[in-house]
Amino acid sequence: MRFIVLVYAISIFVFAGCQAKAEQEKRPKWLVNAMSVAALHLDNMKTEVLQTGKMPRSKERGLVPIEDWTSGFYAGSLWYMYEYTGEEKWAELATQVTDLLEDQKNNRHDHDVGFRIFCSFGNGYRLKKDPHYKEVIITASESLGSRFNSTLGLIRSWDDALIQTMDKGFDCPVIIDNMMNLEMLYAASRLSKNNKFHNISVSHADKTLVNHYREDYSCPHVVDYDKKTGKRIKMTFNNGYNETSAWSRGQGWGLYGYTMSYRATKDTAYLKHAEKIASFIINNPNLPKDRIPYWDYRAPETPTARDASAAALNASALLELSLYSENGEEYFKIAEEILRNLSTPEYLAKAGENGHFILKHATGNFRRNSEVDNTLSYADYYYLEAILRYLSITENKPFPVLYELNNQSS
Repeated sequence: MRFIVLVYAISIFVFAGCQAKAEQEKRPKWLVNAMSVAALHLDNMKTEVLQTGKMPRSKERGLVPIEDWTSGFYAGSLWYMYEYTGEEKWAELATQVTDLLEDQKNNRHDHDVGFRIFCSFGNGYRLKKDPHYKEVIITASESLGSRFNSTLGLIRSWDDALIQTMDKGFDCPVIIDNMMNLEMLYAASRLSKNNKFHNISVSHADKTLVNHYREDYSCPHVVDYDKKTGKRIKMTFNNGYNETSAWSRGQGWGLYGYTMSYRATKDTAYLKHAEKIASFIINNPNLPKDRIPYWDYRAPETPTARDASAAALNASALLELSLYSENGEEYFKIAEEILRNLSTPEYLAKAGENGHFILKHATGNFRRNSEVDNTLSYADYYYLEAILRYLSITENKPFPVLYELNNQSS
């Protein structure tokens, strides 16, 4: 009897392996190659990360302390590689790296706790359902929620200590990047069954929709508010060419944020807003033919630097938007085109090169001459996310998010 059970188990294992191999063979060659190259880059990065306890940010900045806003992206990329391969070695490495970030759940100094924790612990919880990860997400959401100003109805981005290091004066700055961190709050509301996180997110999304966008559905990086009255003082910038320009990654943050907010709330105002942002991006006369944007859609310098991080972000957001919109087929085709272009030698770095980052030609902050035509850990993260989203659609699998549009469970 034991022999029969053993033979049956082996047969199931062999069948699953053959099925996985057959599935791999059906996938586009560009995608399979890209993920193979990405795996080598991620693996080559691990030794220095585990030895130093620091995280990769860019070729220019190297490895940075856990407190850096980008620290969660490498762990998230490892979780994505585990999701793609199903190999436990990636889950083990992702767990090791994720654990390095746990103290950041108590970081109340800026809004980036969402990037640090949700990209790492959020993906880890989605894939492994570790109850400790769930508690970390909820604690981090308490930290992020502490930054909510009820007079404004918004989450403040930067504290005074950080503002003093800048060359601009702000009273209560809110940046478009904040829209991304709402996903952790939406998730925490479901995980904790506490509506306060959801309500904070909705308030922030509503106020941002009204105050952060122009008539053409472009947005600046920063909107400054009077923290006592809650009134908008001005549209301004820390990234992007100026207060009237359209910083490309910022447009991507908004596209992604409002698409995700529709998933969380089913509020069609968010869906319509995401579609308008998408139209601004994909129909922009300054968008290059390969759809990898310049760092700002209105920057006067020509030629100027591309930003592969904005492209990866756009691809990921458009793939999700394709699931909800009547324009879904168009969005999917454009996202696929972006991914195919990012997966060419022009943007995809050879293994062993590029400082072990996956993508080339990403730009952090052009105006401050920081990480220009460089590498960025978040470009890699959203590139891998977009590929997984692409596969979920083409292979009719569950969309790789912690909660789906019609699912209120944890």
